[in-house]
Amino acid sequence: MNHALAQLQPYPFEKLRALLADVQPASDRSPIALSIGEPKHRSPDFVAQALTANLDKLAVYPTTLGLPELRQSIANWCERRFAVPAGWLDAARHVLPVNGTREALFAFTQAVVDRNAKGLVVSPNPFYQIYEGAAFLAGAEPHYLPCLEAHGFNPDFDAVPTEVWQRCQILFLCSPGNPTGALIPVETLKKLIALADQHDFVIAADECYSELYFDEAAPPPGLLSACAELGRSDFARCVVFHSLSKRSNLPGLRSGFVAGDASILKHFLLYRTYHGCAMPVQTQLASVAAWNDEAHVRTNRDMYREKFAAVLEILAPVMDVQRPDGGFYLWARTPGDDATFTRDLFASEHVTVVPGSYLSREVNGVNPGAGRVRMALVAPLAECIEAAERIARFIRGA
Repeated sequence: MNHALAQLQPYPFEKLRALLADVQPASDRSPIALSIGEPKHRSPDFVAQALTANLDKLAVYPTTLGLPELRQSIANWCERRFAVPAGWLDAARHVLPVNGTREALFAFTQAVVDRNAKGLVVSPNPFYQIYEGAAFLAGAEPHYLPCLEAHGFNPDFDAVPTEVWQRCQILFLCSPGNPTGALIPVETLKKLIALADQHDFVIAADECYSELYFDEAAPPPGLLSACAELGRSDFARCVVFHSLSKRSNLPGLRSGFVAGDASILKHFLLYRTYHGCAMPVQTQLASVAAWNDEAHVRTNRDMYREKFAAVLEILAPVMDVQRPDGGFYLWARTPGDDATFTRDLFASEHVTVVPGSYLSREVNGVNPGAGRVRMALVAPLAECIEAAERIARFIRGA
């Protein structure tokens, strides 16, 4: 067996199950899960109709490169969303459909890392655990950058030693962040691109939460926005990952894309051709319909705004918690140990959250997720309000 498998740590939800395994929650409380970031809003009917209308494509082998119409719809969306000048994104060279960002982030790391160079895969901390696992199995060493409140829950990139950048092969970014919801400013993205040029590493921007934000007049920038402002029409060393899961409430469709540096994507396509992970044709055609429509995405944001406003009105008086810049998580400070809070809350109120320390790694004696919990506001509005009322009652009675 691959010896690197022994380096993989249990997934946060595996740790959570172990934490709660012997707890008997209150029998008079219905369970409410704020733990898993699985969108619960209704999937768009027109996407389901596009999927079922093309079920005859089950008899067709899909290509790894994907349908031209899907790649073009993605390129067009990127131009509209991130102000990329028309024609910069060549759908045939700069865009590659993938089966959701989780699969793509892992596979991308395997394709990019030079395992003979003893390189680093640098990521925020706390982080999406795929970054770490992908690094280990690619033969690289994960390096964690703490996301602390003092720096707006973003890494302090200016404090990163030069030797880390010199060894870096991939820099993972997540904006809005999971679990913090923090946005990386476009000027910071430009500085990171300059560092990537100087030290020859790839920036892999996980932007799967990019369409969940609060101000319709000010969509958050992404790595493609920074490339556009820099006049970087080749997107050199820059690759972005997007998905329909959160944007369109389609986590079961397993549809997303990777876009950016054509030379990198050429090699990634070669890897994926051997990997055997082509997206089914009917899924591709349903995805075209989703990427071409924004009305359902605006409706989705409206529902999240309503939930954040209602939940924060209840929790803010009893907890240190603020509305994030984006995404659908609350990153709340706990009155005491985060794992103990999670366990006691479950026992008392049958509400499940995730300890922040389970989403982070301790580095130099500091775990940046300790003393916090992640709450995913994915349940229906009434259920989120009920969960908030139970949490407030629990804290007041503690």
